[in-house]
Amino acid sequence: MLRCLFVVVAGLIALLAPDRGARSALAAEAGRSSECLAMAQGPRATPVSLRRTAGAAASVSISYAGHATYYIESPDGVRIATDFSGRYTLGRLPDVVTMNRAHATHYSLAPDPNIKHVLHGWGDDREPAHVHLRVGDVLIRNVTTDIRRYQFDGFDAAMIKDGNSIFIFEIAGLCIGHLGHLHHKLDDSHFAQIGRLDVVMVPIDGGYTMSLEGISDITKRLRASVVLPMHRFMTPLDDFMQRIGRDFVIEQRSERTLELSRDTLPTAPTVIILDGV
Repeated sequence: MLRCLFVVVAGLIALLAPDRGARSALAAEAGRSSECLAMAQGPRATPVSLRRTAGAAASVSISYAGHATYYIESPDGVRIATDFSGRYTLGRLPDVVTMNRAHATHYSLAPDPNIKHVLHGWGDDREPAHVHLRVGDVLIRNVTTDIRRYQFDGFDAAMIKDGNSIFIFEIAGLCIGHLGHLHHKLDDSHFAQIGRLDVVMVPIDGGYTMSLEGISDITKRLRASVVLPMHRFMTPLDDFMQRIGRDFVIEQRSERTLELSRDTLPTAPTVIILDGV
């Protein structure tokens, strides 16, 4: 009872407090339910729910729709579309969409009203977005990063603080990350908030987001088992593969969909290039 009262009071203080330290405390409290953070902070401890999921070998389906949009479907049928603008669709309407505000190809201000959960990677009134949402068998959370200012956005600084979100999806014991429209290197605090990733979706355009060297360095440090490129434009795949191929196995697939479970993750870190990338 006292524990519940403490959490409620701490949450109210954090919401009312003007400083970011209070919001960080609230995020830390919420993060305690994250298995991906728990695994990163204590690698020897395996959560009970993770052991149960791994034993069941439940699979997650990941399909490439286009640009920065992947569709992720959980074992219980929760369907998620990343950086959703409505231009790149596959199959039935998603239950959840995530968005980032860098360009119109990464968000929509008028999504289908039948989409139950529309998650913005940016906050209102220049406050950072805070996402910690459970939908069915999926936990969704975010880590904010800054983006470059673009024309007519009303900001006077070169960078818009907390204008982008890295979204993390925790499904069936897998930790799946989508870097969004990432514009800068990540520091230690970013990596700590992200935690462990088994799968990461990375932009490889080489300029609109980050240089190939910069995104390759981040990818290597994240140490995910599976890397899924996206947001390629005209960047030759060979350029990205040459920079990262010494540390990762490279697989090019003829299909757009990948089925993964804890039991089927590759033993060596692998870049999987799905059809259409």
